[in-house]
Amino acid sequence: MSDKKYKLFVSCDVANHVCDKTQYNEASLWEKIKLNIHLVYCKACRKYTQNNQKLTKAVKESEVQCLDVTSKEIIKQHITTELEKHQY
Repeated sequence: MSDKKYKLFVSCDVANHVCDKTQYNEASLWEKIKLNIHLVYCKACRKYTQNNQKLTKAVKESEVQCLDVTSKEIIKQHITTELEKHQY
């Protein structure tokens, strides 16, 4: 099993990429296993993973409300009008 796909130990770059994929439910089971093995011995990547988990939780729990398209267009028109007033 010298194929790179089956390599058990991964670099920090790869571990962080898998961590990001895991955040969006895009990582395979094998990638998650390799990530967890890496996290056992890499304190920096454990911290990265913890921060990713905090970010994911904060976004999911946020009650941010976005403007609808019509409101955005109205604001854009007001800004454009004001900018045109101040151009020489």
